[in-house]
Amino acid sequence: MKRVAAIVAVLALVAVAGWFVWPSAPEVRGQDQRITVVDGPADDQRVEIDATFFAPPGGEKAPAVLLAHGFGGSKQSVRGQAARLAQDGYAVLTWSARGFGRSSGQIALNSPDYEVKDVKQLIDWLAKRPEVQLDATGDPRVGIAGGSYGGSIALMTAAHDQRVDAIVPSITWADLADSLFPDATGSGPENGVFKRMWAGFFFGRGGGAVQGLETQGLGALTQQPQPLSVEEARCGRFLPEICDIYQKVAETGRATPEAVTLLRKSSPVTVAGRIKAPTLLVQGQRDSLFPLGQADANARAIAAAGTPVSITWFDGGHDGGNGEADWLHEQTSAWFGHHLKRDGSPVAKPFTVTRDGGRDPGTRQRIRLHPEAGAYPGLGGTATTQVTLAGPQQNIVNPPGGSPASISTVPGVSGLLGGGQGNTSFSLDMPGQSASFDSPTLTAPLQLTGSPTVRLRVSGKGQVTLFAKLFDVSDSFQPPTLPAGLVAPFRVTIPEGADSVEATVTLPAVDHAFAVGHRLRLTVATTDMGYATPAEAASYQVGLVAPALTVPTVAALAAPAAGVDWWVWALPFAAVVLAGVLLATGRNPARRSRLRPALAGSRPDTGSEVLAGKSAESAGGVLGDPDVPLDISGLTKAYRNGELAVDGLSFRVERGQVLGLLGPNGAGKTTTMRMMMGLIQPDAGEIRIFGDRVVPGAPVLSRLGSFVEGAGFLPHLSGRENIELYWAATGRPVADAHVEEALEIAGLGKALDRAVRTYSQGMRQRLAIAQAMLGLPDLLVLDEPTNGLDPPQIREMREVLKRYARDGRTVIVSSHLLSEVEQTCSHVVVMHRGRLVSAGPVSVLLSGAISTNGHGPRLEDVFLDLIGEKS
Repeated sequence: MKRVAAIVAVLALVAVAGWFVWPSAPEVRGQDQRITVVDGPADDQRVEIDATFFAPPGGEKAPAVLLAHGFGGSKQSVRGQAARLAQDGYAVLTWSARGFGRSSGQIALNSPDYEVKDVKQLIDWLAKRPEVQLDATGDPRVGIAGGSYGGSIALMTAAHDQRVDAIVPSITWADLADSLFPDATGSGPENGVFKRMWAGFFFGRGGGAVQGLETQGLGALTQQPQPLSVEEARCGRFLPEICDIYQKVAETGRATPEAVTLLRKSSPVTVAGRIKAPTLLVQGQRDSLFPLGQADANARAIAAAGTPVSITWFDGGHDGGNGEADWLHEQTSAWFGHHLKRDGSPVAKPFTVTRDGGRDPGTRQRIRLHPEAGAYPGLGGTATTQVTLAGPQQNIVNPPGGSPASISTVPGVSGLLGGGQGNTSFSLDMPGQSASFDSPTLTAPLQLTGSPTVRLRVSGKGQVTLFAKLFDVSDSFQPPTLPAGLVAPFRVTIPEGADSVEATVTLPAVDHAFAVGHRLRLTVATTDMGYATPAEAASYQVGLVAPALTVPTVAALAAPAAGVDWWVWALPFAAVVLAGVLLATGRNPARRSRLRPALAGSRPDTGSEVLAGKSAESAGGVLGDPDVPLDISGLTKAYRNGELAVDGLSFRVERGQVLGLLGPNGAGKTTTMRMMMGLIQPDAGEIRIFGDRVVPGAPVLSRLGSFVEGAGFLPHLSGRENIELYWAATGRPVADAHVEEALEIAGLGKALDRAVRTYSQGMRQRLAIAQAMLGLPDLLVLDEPTNGLDPPQIREMREVLKRYARDGRTVIVSSHLLSEVEQTCSHVVVMHRGRLVSAGPVSVLLSGAISTNGHGPRLEDVFLDLIGEKS
């Protein structure tokens, strides 16, 4: 624990003082590829794979990442993720799996004879690319990531190809037969209950409905469908044998031996013991298609082979969408950084869970917490609590035709009925079709993490299909909620000559906190809309064998850090102060007079030469105009590969101006801003602020406030404490900070006194802008200041910047929101490929433009004309 906390402290130092010192990377661009592969049991099928390759932007050899799409998707579904991974320094290949998108072939459900062979040949292709780092001839250093269908291919390929070095599969299956025919008594898919609605979406039209639900929710089902041929309507693009087997099980609602064999052939758990690639399993807490138990099965099988494996339960899934995309990208990039780049990136602990931290009092946005445990406990937890249930044996009926049915797990619907707002969901049980058993009111909170179990007695005749679920019941007027919207289907058979049977039922794995004053309710129903149920009318009795529900818990997830030396937590504070002293020794006038001899009759000089008692003139410099806030002349800076990020840039900014720095991605804007701040030195040319040449540590930088590519905050401190600590590090008097004025700009309300680690991206953005305005600097430099702000906040920011400049100060804003620049800025500088394209007042630029919309020229039209990209 001490070591971990020390690492946290060091990372906090890096966040405060380690602003990026290299120029911003150029935009990555995908190169479309057509890759021919040979597959099939006899290697006699040729398939054209439609792929896109993203070369790493640095120009150096890099590890590769194969990024696979979900069922019904294509390479376009993951294009944004691919670009982000490429920006992180990987060579990325996305592709449309056989039978999807523009790739030829038919869907074989990630079969070792088809899709796995395809991916192995994609790895061969990567091994021949000059951009890809090799471990040996024909062996690229490669990882695979993907969700749902793509997660399965990551697991399957890693099992069949030992060249794979790391994988991050998400929301995917371990046993496809068990996923589509679950049975909560553990009797296997042959006895399972058919997941009718999900199977219909999964197999219908080649899985397109599944992809629509994953990305768009239930609204995807209302879109106008494209006309299909008779064969496409029956089978989509599946292999005929898969289509035929599905037709049979859909008619009967029971898994045939042939269906189980086929589905398990495409199931990672059958080969997971062969996976040697370190694995990060990411599974959604709101996923009735592939619930948490599927990740558990994969984790146990992979770990049994001695392979490093971590498992994360995040807030989302096939039923709940993905509101944690940024956080999950960070986890994925860190995992690959550690195992592919081998750069020492900290990776996910063996077990991480996303939990609801309530709502931010200022923005009312949800807060997500991520407690971790040093070991994965499995679905049985590290300890169990016995919760007493009470209730008599009860009569229930299965209605004729199985209708009307209870509603709990319906694909896409749980998000509309509450599943998208936490890990609870609305549920509806029909009168007479369910039996319920309640616990006493809780006198202490109860955290459920894993799969509860209960023993039931079912009376009646023949085969009985039932659905068990665990509710959170409040004594208020709120209806009971169903954690994660999940149910446990099971089927029991009452033997001839007997009138009842006992069964141990394992409920769905969830992570849910039951509050004091709430009760647990076990409900057993005869129907569920998402599943196939018997058509024959029947009646049964359900009772408890023992009045106890076994609830697993994982105390380590909630345990606070203990036994950490005081110096570990003091290190971030000391680091901030030290960084501030080093970067701002010239900001305190008294300190500056002690450390730097000034020229008689003139302003202080800058640069390291002054520390040695030399003037700027003696060092070969020329004093600039002290009344000009910013003067850039011949500025040039190259990337590490020699490509010019900034190429001979010159422009000047006057007092009272709000200047918009514009340009497409890769134009060199952020690199220019970093040089303005003295974070990196130009290769040629110079920057002068109020006449002083900018070099690292120049005293004149005390007159500049900046926000470029995010500020570093100490996550365990509040927003107010971060602001106050930052100012203390500058050595300037507290009265000069104007803290309250800056915090009023941030508009964070009560959240100012909460830890920054709980802040949303927009809240961090506002806090960073307030930090940049501390001391009311004469020159304010902001990179994308409106990112994460809502429209009212953007409007207020516009007025703040205008007022700021009207008082005689100067503001430089880099932004992609051209309409905001047009309304906010008095002047603009347009850059393209590192060079100056145009500079001048906004009004002058617009006066020479031609209107294309009938309402006068827009800055957007002028900008596109200037960079040559107007259609």
